[in-house]
Amino acid sequence: MIAPLLQESVAPGGATGEALDSAPLVAVELDSGWRAAARSVAQIAAQYADSVDRDARFPTEAFDALRRERLLSAMVPASYGGAGLSLADIAAICEILAQGCASTAMVYAMHQIQVACIEEHGSGSPWQCNLLRQLVEHQWLLASATSEETIGGNMRTSACAVELDAERFRIEKLAPTISYGAHADGILVTARRTAESAAADQVLIVALREDTLLEKRGGWDSMGMRGTCSEGFRLVATGLAEQILPTPFAEIADQTMLPVSHTLWASVWTGIATDAVNRAKAFFRAQARAKPGSVPPAGLRLAEAVGLLQMMQARLSVALDAARVAHLSKHGGCQADAPLSALLGFASDMNTLKTSISSTALLVVQEVLMICGMAGYKNGTEYSVGRHLRDLHSAPLMINNDRIAQNTASLLLAQRPAAPGRA
Repeated sequence: MIAPLLQESVAPGGATGEALDSAPLVAVELDSGWRAAARSVAQIAAQYADSVDRDARFPTEAFDALRRERLLSAMVPASYGGAGLSLADIAAICEILAQGCASTAMVYAMHQIQVACIEEHGSGSPWQCNLLRQLVEHQWLLASATSEETIGGNMRTSACAVELDAERFRIEKLAPTISYGAHADGILVTARRTAESAAADQVLIVALREDTLLEKRGGWDSMGMRGTCSEGFRLVATGLAEQILPTPFAEIADQTMLPVSHTLWASVWTGIATDAVNRAKAFFRAQARAKPGSVPPAGLRLAEAVGLLQMMQARLSVALDAARVAHLSKHGGCQADAPLSALLGFASDMNTLKTSISSTALLVVQEVLMICGMAGYKNGTEYSVGRHLRDLHSAPLMINNDRIAQNTASLLLAQRPAAPGRA
């Protein structure tokens, strides 16, 4: 489960500060070296964020810095040479990066989701263990190919199938989007276990760049998150059978991919909202200095924006704490015996985390736009939030909120009401 990634408790979130020097909304005790490294990268990312957005190009400068700081292997356990940071630590890093460049933070988050899947579900395989060591040494970037042209964004089914020939595999997939696929050193690909398998009987395969052909089939001229370079490809990959993770993809998705995705995405969206609120605070102070002795009329909206941001912070902290409890349950040996209602409750909590923060972040930036007015609407000012707003419009679409809400409703229907006096 998400569990092994959560090694520390999460403290309650603190107040927001200023720009990249503020403490992340997920108030965890990061090692000061990693915190400083994340801030350093975020400052570089911020310098190039507008050009990354304008040209829809990969944030090369930020990822060069991430490699120099060895942050791509931050979640890899120390036994493989990584830093062994917890999910809460990685969430904090995502928040810091998002205050500089949303695309950089989202790519970083998606990479760490793949690392989590390999570490949790492949650590019993010598090939996968060696992959983690190679990732640490070379600071490899991992991407994901779960969507497919014939099935759309439903990652729980696949049309393509693994072709096995003795000890080797071949896979061919038409993917409408592979975020930063052209820049990745490895891609985790979903497929049916065999040509005879049902669409939902899937496996997850680690395809390495040197053994993968990517034939571009679509561009990425998007409203926001333009630096993620989520282009379409025909993917053809070959390799050893050991590159197929032994755990069925359904379990990987339920236990690791979705909860980690929703947590790290929420951290990115919270970081974007934080930067927008910091701009609103600066605008508000400038207004106050211009007319000493009075509170500018934008004060009410600023108070509302800060309140919404603090609710996002609290919701994210609750989710991280719930995931930590799930970790303790699993590693205490009682996860398999946990009541069904508890498992369903955790799944629905992760779903509502995603839907609530993705929606609330947009409300926060809308408030900021009203506070900053034309200075926020125009590009190129210190108060501009157009990029923030465009980037956040992707949030409800990354696994569509309507689809998640329908799934949550089914989970809630299956849950029994808690006994009186119990959460």
